[in-house]
Parts: sequence; structure tokens; C-alpha cells
Amino acid sequence: MLVSLAADLVASLHFAFVVFVVLGGLLVLRWPRLAWLHLPAVAWGASIELLGWICPLTPLENRLRHEAGLAGYEGGFVEHYLLPLLYPASLSRSVQVILGLSVLLINAVLYGSILRRRFLHPL
Repeated sequence: MLVSLAADLVASLHFAFVVFVVLGGLLVLRWPRLAWLHLPAVAWGASIELLGWICPLTPLENRLRHEAGLAGYEGGFVEHYLLPLLYPASLSRSVQVILGLSVLLINAVLYGSILRRRFLHPL
């Protein structure tokens, strides 16, 4: 039971990290110093998708699920949890690249807005 809870916690933290990578720039609009945490997270998240890597949280979650007597899953976190929400088809390499580029584009727009505000309305 405790191991199963740990697996769920890892999955929840993983999901929160993905949301932070994609939309954390909105938090940076309010708290600019958060960029020091957000930008490395964006670099990591985009790298995972663009290079086809598996996030280390995925094997950890799978190991915990196996130890709890539950079924793990194949592929990565995005493929298993997020893509079924977004896309009916399974994850392909081209979709991974599109996701990685989307992360970069969303954050480039947000940070462009942040920089524009800082230069047009300095404190």
C-alpha cells in the first residue's frame, strides 16, 4: 500500500513538473526570480522530448508499481499519461519533437513578454 502510494506520488510530481515546464513562464510573469528554476526545467523537459530520452522519474515510478504488485507501463510518462489525454494515437518520434518544440515556443513567447515588460516598464 505504501509503495503504491509512493508510485502515485511520483506520478503526481511528474505531472506537476510537466505543467511547470509548459506553463511555468506564467508564474515567472508574477515572480521573475522563479526564472532561475523554470529555465533549467524547460531545458530539461525540452531535451527529454527532442532527444527521445526517458525521464528518470518514469523508471522510478514503474519500479515502485512493480514492487507494489501493480503493472508498470512501457514508454515514457508523456506517452502513458499525457498523450492519451491529448492524442488518440500512440506517441511517435515526430510527435515527441513537436511536443519539445512546443515547449520551447510557448516559453519563448512568455519570456519575450516578460523581457518586453521589463524593458518598457522598468522598476
